[in-house]
Amino acid sequence: MKKLIVILSLMLTGCSSISLVENWKNPDIVIFNANKVLIVGMAQNDDTRDDFETKLQKEFTSRDVEAWRSIDIFDLSLTDSRKTEKELDDVEQSLLDKDFDAILLTKIIGSESREKFVKSITRWDDHQSRFNDDYLEHQGIYYDDNYYDQYTIYHAETTLYCICEGKERAMIWRGIIEINEPDNIDKAIKDYVKMIIVAMEDQDLVFTSQIE
Repeated sequence: MKKLIVILSLMLTGCSSISLVENWKNPDIVIFNANKVLIVGMAQNDDTRDDFETKLQKEFTSRDVEAWRSIDIFDLSLTDSRKTEKELDDVEQSLLDKDFDAILLTKIIGSESREKFVKSITRWDDHQSRFNDDYLEHQGIYYDDNYYDQYTIYHAETTLYCICEGKERAMIWRGIIEINEPDNIDKAIKDYVKMIIVAMEDQDLVFTSQIE
């Protein structure tokens, strides 16, 4: 973890307002390999979602990992209204039928106060949520114009889920990343994608570390 923080700090100091706040990895996982990954960026703005998923997909492809954008997989009706747990179970099964074995989900999350936010992330060690649970809780991001009105602080959260057939479909890794009023959205997305890739490489998640 200390090595990871140093690497990310050296890469992003002076060029971005992005910083890694928290980093959690399933203690039972040493190395996690995936052959086909679905990239999901939960955002109300379609252009932002498209740009983020495209940039992240390119990073996966350059490392010889097959990755698909959610905008190419999900039916538009999935994101325009609230879906039931049964409907999301069907979505997950359809992904398994298409040979996906991992999902990388990114979203902007909020909290009423920094104290409540800190308390929520201290419970990660006991948290074994599935992709369906996470998506079900936050799907309002896509269509609810008032989704963020109740919050006062915001962070970006990226989570890696295993959806492998015959294995426990649980969270593998989660990182909380703080973005402090970026002046350039395109640059912020590039820096965010770079941070995600470095964090995953360093912890042997999908990619093998390229950094000594």
